[in-house]
Amino acid sequence: MACQINQNINHLWPILSALTGEPLADLPYAERLPRLLAHGIGLWDVLGACEREGSLDSAIRKPAANDFARLRELCPRLHTVGFNGQTSGKFAPQFAAAGYRTVVLPSTSPAHAAMSFAQKLAAWRALGR
Repeated sequence: MACQINQNINHLWPILSALTGEPLADLPYAERLPRLLAHGIGLWDVLGACEREGSLDSAIRKPAANDFARLRELCPRLHTVGFNGQTSGKFAPQFAAAGYRTVVLPSTSPAHAAMSFAQKLAAWRALGR
């Protein structure tokens, strides 16, 4: 599953821009990831593969998790894992059991309209604590 988040409707890049103080949402996708890493933030899909029609998490079928052990090898200094929404947050216990601090964050998806951008941003700031 390779996908890029539609920044015109999703709050992910505007939130990450606010957290880093950089205009990430204005950069080409390939330039965003190195800028995030420069701030000590990595971006990784919980799912390595799945089937899905449309963009709703509820439409995910046949999910296959990414290799968590490989993440530990690639990022030995990783200490906190944030999950973008409840669907990915289902994997938080696996990370907590491996010794990571976990934070299940409000989804940046427009489908999660119960919270304003400001409320989501305030919750996402918990990653830096």
